[in-house]
Amino acid sequence: MKRLLALFALLGLTLAAPEVRVLLAKTPAFEVVLEGPHVVFGPFGPLFYRKEGARYRLERTQKGLLVNGQFEPTPLSFVPKKGAFVLGGRRYAGFLRVLKREGELWLVNVVDLEAYVAGVLPGEMPASFPFEALKAQAVLARTYALEHLASHPDYDLCADASCQVYRGLVPLDPRYERAIRATKGLLLAYQGSPAKALYHADSGGQTAAALEVWGRDYPYLKSRPDPYTRKKPWRLTPDPARVAAALKRADPGPFRFVVEATSASGRIAALRVESPRATYRLAGPEATRFLRAIGLPSTLAWVKGGRTFVGRGSGHGVGLSQWGARGLAEHGYEWREILGHYFPGTVIAPFVIRAQR
Repeated sequence: MKRLLALFALLGLTLAAPEVRVLLAKTPAFEVVLEGPHVVFGPFGPLFYRKEGARYRLERTQKGLLVNGQFEPTPLSFVPKKGAFVLGGRRYAGFLRVLKREGELWLVNVVDLEAYVAGVLPGEMPASFPFEALKAQAVLARTYALEHLASHPDYDLCADASCQVYRGLVPLDPRYERAIRATKGLLLAYQGSPAKALYHADSGGQTAAALEVWGRDYPYLKSRPDPYTRKKPWRLTPDPARVAAALKRADPGPFRFVVEATSASGRIAALRVESPRATYRLAGPEATRFLRAIGLPSTLAWVKGGRTFVGRGSGHGVGLSQWGARGLAEHGYEWREILGHYFPGTVIAPFVIRAQR
């Protein structure tokens, strides 16, 4: 799918922007409100049509799915004809698909790509950031979604920080709207496919290579200087119980930490964890996962006195640094230059363009 979309771009053809499937929740029961006229579809076609808004209570039981006290087949789709649907007090564009999976109900919002981007920006970058940084973030949000199309049989993305924070239909600051319009249909591409559009809050002054964080190498995700980022310092003395849980050991500590190696970007690459009971050695991605699990904002850190970590930055460090993008924009970089700085060798490709009738 991704290469097919890229081929359309190279040929100069147009196509409708794809829909994105966002997993909103996994739950045994929930309520959804349809604000206006809507259709409820079952697995074989429409089940019923409502001319006005309605509230539905859904519950998975051992006998099947109850909808307002009546058993209905799955999957179900609640499709607004006007207005939005409301779930957990939050409004969403597109429609809601309900699946029975793993003993629960999976709630999936199927939404137009550009509407999805509009739901991501407010959760990922403050509207007060420079306009060029907001445009760069819009391109990354769109690219991230496209790169994850069909990543799971039932959905493409989750709705939290494990993917991208997605807030649905929220009142948009005009600056977000302008950034989305200014970059509509544009993505970051590498060799004909959407690039790995990774980003984080603050690199601490030097971004990380994907290889050092996750053990996978990408030519455009290398360690880069990040001169204008915030470089916010922090200190953390980890809770021994959290350290034991991250080690998956019943070891009460106390623990002592020794950095044995650092990566090219200065991040902790190998770590020794000592306790009266045992010594644990962690390296590469395993060390990164452990450090994040015990609460370090970033692995760009060192150890003071064997017990306390001192460091800079926030996030995994790979790709675009959001505070760094703010600094670049404040120093006159436009959004293409910002993306070029963090993703060297990539190009901007206009391949998702709504077809004209």
